[in-house]
Amino acid sequence: MQEKFTIEIITWHKPDFGAEDNIHGLEEAQWKKCKVVDIDIAVIAEPKDYKEEEDPTKFKSKKTGRGPLAPGWKEALKTDTTTPHMCCYKLVKAEFKWKLIQGKVENYIQEAEKRLFTNFHRKLFCTMDDWSGMTMEDIRRMEEETKKELDEMRAKGEAKGTTDDK
Repeated sequence: MQEKFTIEIITWHKPDFGAEDNIHGLEEAQWKKCKVVDIDIAVIAEPKDYKEEEDPTKFKSKKTGRGPLAPGWKEALKTDTTTPHMCCYKLVKAEFKWKLIQGKVENYIQEAEKRLFTNFHRKLFCTMDDWSGMTMEDIRRMEEETKKELDEMRAKGEAKGTTDDK
């Protein structure tokens, strides 16, 4: 596909509740074309993705005491001045330059990214006891181990992860 297909994901993490408009500083014409999608990690994107061990409505952190996330958790967090919080702003740019199917493919990519982000951040929340309190040295070591594992999986050709069962 060469230059006929591009996907770019730009991320900002901010200590707020997601109320920042146009955090990526897009020009007005670009911003008007954007669709803002709020992701609530207490809600699964697809029922087929459900894993009890990755359910923030059932998880309670032993290290931080956070969780489980109950209905209205975001509003409750706004009144809690002791619990750290952040919003992960993601800008997904997808361009597929094949006229007959361009819109369908670009829409599919956007929906797939929403599902991927929801599942990833649900899992991240539910594994906070594994990473909470890590030092930068710990993180770098973990990155190296993960890179090694991924390289081994690629070499074996073993497919894992989210699938499209449509």
